[in-house]
Amino acid sequence: MDEALIRSLTPGVIAVLVRRGADFAAAEDAVQEALLQAVRVWPADPPEDAKGWLVTVAWRRFLDATRADSARRHREVRVDEEPAAGPARAVDDTLQLYFLCAHPSLTPASAVALTLRAVGGLTTRQIAQAYLVPEATMAQRISRAKRTVSGVRFDRPGDVATVLRVLYLVFNEGYSGDVDLAAEAIRLTRQLAARIDHPEVSGLLALMLLHHARRAARTAPDGSLVPLAEQDRGRWDTASIAEGIGILTAALARDRLGEYQAQAAVAALHADAQTAEETDWPQIVEWYDELARLTDSPVVRLNRAVAVGEADGPRAGLAALAALDASLPRHTAVAAYLHERDGDPVTAARLYAEAAHRATDLAERDHLTRQAARLNALRER
Repeated sequence: MDEALIRSLTPGVIAVLVRRGADFAAAEDAVQEALLQAVRVWPADPPEDAKGWLVTVAWRRFLDATRADSARRHREVRVDEEPAAGPARAVDDTLQLYFLCAHPSLTPASAVALTLRAVGGLTTRQIAQAYLVPEATMAQRISRAKRTVSGVRFDRPGDVATVLRVLYLVFNEGYSGDVDLAAEAIRLTRQLAARIDHPEVSGLLALMLLHHARRAARTAPDGSLVPLAEQDRGRWDTASIAEGIGILTAALARDRLGEYQAQAAVAALHADAQTAEETDWPQIVEWYDELARLTDSPVVRLNRAVAVGEADGPRAGLAALAALDASLPRHTAVAAYLHERDGDPVTAARLYAEAAHRATDLAERDHLTRQAARLNALRER
């Protein structure tokens, strides 16, 4: 089965069941059963209308489960609302489902985790890594969220901030791996920007466009990572950069700064530099100061330490890094980079190797391993 097709159809099918009266947990279970049936049937007998087929089968699975549950409680179940077989409406329900999952009965963190798992298609491990928590902790959080919304009618959609957070994390996951996932996040954010006049929606769209513009230059032909300073800027998508900067400029002019606008401003400064040497690092540090004020995020402070190292020298960067928790992901890799720039290749090589051992992403691990090997080779000459 085509995984991309399944990813695109699943949210819409769940949304159809929710609109017809299923609670979210029951709808998700029914759709999963329909997908299992599709795995068995489609290879030999593919349907003409994949979504219509999934809606019909999933609704029947939901009704079967409801009948069984009601029989145990001696209640009669109404079954006359079963949708007729045939083509389903060509309606994109994904963004609506994002809002429905951000239900007021859930905390923002739980709503984000549930939506990433049920709608975004991310694994529990990927979500845990995004939140910097153990996988078991995130699994419990998602399970609690499902229990909380079990039996709740999804007639009170959540707030924009929660939906933006979900879209941001889906894009980040796609940007580091699955390109289709990143493109889907951009598509949904465009839809949201067309519906809601909000500077942070614009800020997030600008941020996505500016980062996605560098996608083609982020990896070498062999699949290895190419650091920002070494990327071929001629391969950057100038149309996306221009669009992103235009959207960001209009958002900043409204003087309602938020974290996505500030992040987009950093990305715009990178995109605006013709060469790595022309990057306006002092201004980037100022934007990271704004971001730290807005979010108090340790990841922001880690990125700020890198920027300080570029603007004021590696020792200043190391001093900023020393104030952060050494267990923070990529802390060791940043320390290795700053020590190398400070003329200490021995310490840098050791730290690169240590960071490679801790890395969870294969491409990042390979890159850090090569950095350590490069410095070790220089020492042996």
